[in-house]
Amino acid sequence: MQVIQETFPGGARLTGYLRDVTEAMPDYNQRPAVLILPGGGYERCSAREGDPVAMQFLAAGYHAFVLNYSTGESAGEWHPMLDASRAMAFLRKNGERLRIRPGKIAVCGFSAGGHLAACTGLLWDADPVREALGENAVLVRPDAMILCYPVITSGEYGHAGSFDRIAGSDPALRERFSLEKQVRPDTPPVFLWHAVADATVPVQNSLMLVEQLEKQDISYEMHLFGGGKHGMGLCTVEVNHPDAHIAHWFTLCREWLDNTFDFHASV
Repeated sequence: MQVIQETFPGGARLTGYLRDVTEAMPDYNQRPAVLILPGGGYERCSAREGDPVAMQFLAAGYHAFVLNYSTGESAGEWHPMLDASRAMAFLRKNGERLRIRPGKIAVCGFSAGGHLAACTGLLWDADPVREALGENAVLVRPDAMILCYPVITSGEYGHAGSFDRIAGSDPALRERFSLEKQVRPDTPPVFLWHAVADATVPVQNSLMLVEQLEKQDISYEMHLFGGGKHGMGLCTVEVNHPDAHIAHWFTLCREWLDNTFDFHASV
């Protein structure tokens, strides 16, 4: 395994875990990649939703990258979105060096990180992103989105703390970041999962997004699990939320992503 680190303007830190080059498996020296965005209500980046998740994707054959993006007092003025966009652009521009298969970069986010992940697929060509990065907008659009108990709406079922951090009292910005209203025909395919009993980010967040994905005929797969609670991550002892049943979400996700990227089928 090779570990790389990159720091972006504003201090966001990207840590990448790359599978080794091997002569025994030459068809796999280039691999799909997953950019992981931990949750934390835009107050912090949860360690439980970063490195442990990266190790699972690494074991599944993917290169994995974890982004610690702007949070707390630094979460306003589109800063987290710019961090995620810079990370996506970095992976695209350095794809050959990082041995990433072209057109096969997924973004995976948890809770507020799920909101940020969805932003990368829905607001990738927003004016603040274009102005700050000066990039061809297509560089920052992910090829697939994995949304784990995501924050989506700023309305009745929204997570108030997340929107207070990223939008403050600006009604127009709160509306812009209410992502069920931003689904568009070029939205990448989506995998979602949510615990029905989540009392922090209600399951209606995922349901409202899926309703719009249906209307736009966007490819998606959603799994709802009875019981559970918010912030379960991998649902293992390691992350302090063991649940053998809900832990199946990762296997379902890996199978979906393998199929979405034709991973293994094309080698």
